[in-house]
Amino acid sequence: MAKDTEQPPSPNYGGFQNEIYFNGLQGVVPEYPVDFKDLVARAQAALPPHILSYVQGGCGDELTQDRNASAFAHWGMVPRMLVDCAQRDLSTDLFGDTLPSPAFMAPIGVNGICTQDGHGDIACAKASALSGVPFVASTLANDPLEHVIKHCGDVPAYFQLYTPKNRELAQSLISRAENAGYKAIVVTLDTWVTGWRPRDLKTANFPQLRGHVLENYFCDPVFRSLLAAPPEDDPQSAILTWAGVFGEVLTWEHIPWLRESTKLPIVLKGICHEEDARKAADMGIDAIYCSNHGGRQANGGIGAIDMLPGVVKGAGDTPVWFDSGIRSGSDMIKAIALGASAVGVGRPYTYGLALGGAEGAAHVLKCILAEADLMMAVNGYPTLASVRSEGAQRVG
Repeated sequence: MAKDTEQPPSPNYGGFQNEIYFNGLQGVVPEYPVDFKDLVARAQAALPPHILSYVQGGCGDELTQDRNASAFAHWGMVPRMLVDCAQRDLSTDLFGDTLPSPAFMAPIGVNGICTQDGHGDIACAKASALSGVPFVASTLANDPLEHVIKHCGDVPAYFQLYTPKNRELAQSLISRAENAGYKAIVVTLDTWVTGWRPRDLKTANFPQLRGHVLENYFCDPVFRSLLAAPPEDDPQSAILTWAGVFGEVLTWEHIPWLRESTKLPIVLKGICHEEDARKAADMGIDAIYCSNHGGRQANGGIGAIDMLPGVVKGAGDTPVWFDSGIRSGSDMIKAIALGASAVGVGRPYTYGLALGGAEGAAHVLKCILAEADLMMAVNGYPTLASVRSEGAQRVG
């Protein structure tokens, strides 16, 4: 929902372009790309092939991944003129926190290895602090979740859970996140097994089986109790133990247990059907996360943005988060117009992370927010409420 009009407006994100232009008068051009096409090209040159294939790749022939991005083209916004948009308010409320924008950093499990120092998760947290955009920290990380959140500053952070088969281990991860100060548990529903990913299969490369991004497990007391020797002494056995406990097959019967496992809000990630959204809302889930995992888990599907209206309808008054295919600020505003309460940016900020760590990721987020803000200004939408009220129209 939009913030009360008596409160200060959100930052002038669109002013970022003026900053760039005035820097240009001094001969300074942006260090990092300002559009997705150049961002991809630079990241392709910067990332090692085995990491790039994991970040960039999707399932099967990547049709669904491509549809996620291209589907935004058949949704359009109708400009409204003679509206005072000198100030725009992009603020939104999430679980009692008033945030300056609806953007969040979607969880990506290989952030940790996308920076040269191997601490990409901490760099993401720093980017969150720099940009004011909340970070959804993945279970798969190179740094313990307790360390990551310390770098988020005053910006709320959320913890994404890959629910393990071991119930005690799952409870430990949830409790650690709650005790560390995360504001919600985001439960991924579609990754108890990985989809068929040819880019990774061609090189027989699966980062976790090589010991990457498993620190949240290796430092967990419950996980360590499952081992004959500590991970630092016998990493291969620890990796095999992880492979054996990863990926509980979640069903509706698990929801009451998840609800009882924490006082934090529960967000279900991967809901794409109207009836699933309705059932989740009826069971008291705090937010529904419409996502098809960026096309990485199942191929042959519909673009996620095309499924969003149905999910919003089924969710009723329950907030709906969205990701999959967000490449620009205009994409973000279209998702808001179709009913999303919060919009996740994924691959773009990770590309920025690869180019410049925290500063690179923050730059990408600032560019996306600047474009979103300017789109609202030019189209006559001073608030997110006005964006939702106008809606988006199907074209073509």
